[in-house]
Amino acid sequence: MALIEAGEVVDHRHDVIGRGHAERLVPLIAELADGGRADVVAAGCGPGSFAGVRIGVAAARALGLGWNVPVRGFSTPALVAAGAADEIAAAGSALVVMEGGHGQWFVQSFAADLSPLGEVNSLVPDDAIGLGDELVVGNRADAFVTRRGWGRALPVLPDARSFLRLPPAALNDRPTPIYGRAPDAKPMAQT
Repeated sequence: MALIEAGEVVDHRHDVIGRGHAERLVPLIAELADGGRADVVAAGCGPGSFAGVRIGVAAARALGLGWNVPVRGFSTPALVAAGAADEIAAAGSALVVMEGGHGQWFVQSFAADLSPLGEVNSLVPDDAIGLGDELVVGNRADAFVTRRGWGRALPVLPDARSFLRLPPAALNDRPTPIYGRAPDAKPMAQT
C-alpha cells in the first residue's frame, strides 16, 4: 500500500505475506503516515485469491465510507504492468502473467501505453504459453518464458507505488472484485 500526496509517494508498505490478508491489511494501513488517511481510496480489485480480493475491496469501501471519500478500483494486472511501464513502452507490448491458483495463470496483454489489449484470462500453463508477447511480466514470468522456450521475463509483483504510472482509464469508480475465473463453489443440489 502507498500513501500518495500531490503525485508523490509519501509513505508505503510492501509485504509479501501469502495468507493472512485479513489480519494484516488494516494494521498496515494504520502504520502509514496519518493512519493512512487519504482524500481518495484506491484498491486493487484482483484477480487474485477469492478471500484476498474480497477483503481488499471491502476494506477500501469501508475506509471510503468512514472517511467520506471516493473509492476507486483498478486491476492487479494493470498495476503489475505499471510497475514495468518503461520496459513495456520500449518493447511495444507485454504479457502480464500472475499466479492464478488451481494450477492456472492469470494472463493479460498490455500495449506500450499500458492500455489492456484484451480481457484477463485464467489459463492452464500449456494454453497460456501460446500467447506471443516477447516481454513477459509478473510473478510467473520466469516460469512462463522457461516453459515457452523464448522471450524475456521480468519478475514483477504488484506494488502500490506503481499506482502513479496507471493510466486514468485503468481506474473505475465502482470497485468490485475481479475473480478472473468461475467460482470453485457449486450451488447446493436441490432435494
